[in-house]
Amino acid sequence: MALLRIFTFLSLALFLSLPASSNSKTLVFSAIPDQDQSALTQRFSKVADYLSKQLGIKVKYVPVKSYAAAITAFRNNQVQLAWFGGLSGVRARLLVPGSQAIAQGAEDTQFKSYFIAHHSTGLQAADKLPESIRGKTFTFGSKGSTSGRLMPEFYLRRQFGQSPQQLFKRVGFSGNHSRTIALVQSGAYQLGATNYKVWEKELKQGKIDASKVSVIWQTPSYPDYQWTIRGDVDNRWGKGFTRRVQKALLDMKDPELLAAFPRRAFIPASNQDYQPILDTAREISLID
Repeated sequence: MALLRIFTFLSLALFLSLPASSNSKTLVFSAIPDQDQSALTQRFSKVADYLSKQLGIKVKYVPVKSYAAAITAFRNNQVQLAWFGGLSGVRARLLVPGSQAIAQGAEDTQFKSYFIAHHSTGLQAADKLPESIRGKTFTFGSKGSTSGRLMPEFYLRRQFGQSPQQLFKRVGFSGNHSRTIALVQSGAYQLGATNYKVWEKELKQGKIDASKVSVIWQTPSYPDYQWTIRGDVDNRWGKGFTRRVQKALLDMKDPELLAAFPRRAFIPASNQDYQPILDTAREISLID
C-alpha cells in the first residue's frame, strides 16, 4: 500500500511537471499606446474576450508604455500578436523574420494625419501649409508614430526643405495623439500633428473645444494600422493557427468592438501593403 501511494505521488508530480498542451497556452497581445491607457485597456480587454471565444484558447491583453516597448515585447516573444501603427509594424517585422501583417481596418488603406493649430495663431484650413508656420512651436505625437510623426515630418520636409528642428522655434513629442490635441488646445504648443481618427472621435465625444483649436491641413492618404502576428505561432498552437487568428479578426462584426478602434470592419493585410511606409521611413532616415 505504501509503495502504491509513493508510485501515485510520483506519477502525479510527473504529470504536473509536464509542459501544458498548446491549447492551454495563453496568446498574449498588445497595442501601441496611441491614446489614453485606461481607454485602451477597456477596449482591448473586450477584444481579448472575443478572441478567446473564437480561438478556443486563453487570450490576454497586456498594456505597454510606449511604441518602442510594444516593438520590444513583440521581438522578445512576450506578445505574439500586436495592433501596430504602420511604422511600428514595419519595425517589428524587420526584427522578427517571418512575422506577418494579417489584418487592417477598412480605413487603414487610406489613412491621414491632421495638422492642427491653436486659434491664437490665426491660421485657418487651407490646401497647403502656410509659410507663416515657420518659427512657431510644434508637437508631434510619439517619436515612433506613423500618423503623429513619420508622415507629418515627411510632408514638412517635402514642402519646406528643412527639418522640423530648423523650421520651428521648438519641437516636442507628446507621446500620443490625445495628448497632442490637449497640448495644442491649451496653447502649450501652437501647432501639432495628430491621427485623424483620434481627432474625429474626440471631437464627437466633446473633448475638443473648437473655439480654441482646429484642423488647418490634412496629409494625402497612406497605409497605417494593422494587426501583426509572429511567424512562429503555428509551431506553438498548431498548423493553420495564423489563418485562424486572421479569420477571427476579419469576422469581428460587433459594432461595440469595432467602434472602440474605431473601424467599420477589418480586412486582409499583407507585409507588402506597408512598403510605402518603409520607403518613407528610409527617406527621412527613421529606418536605416
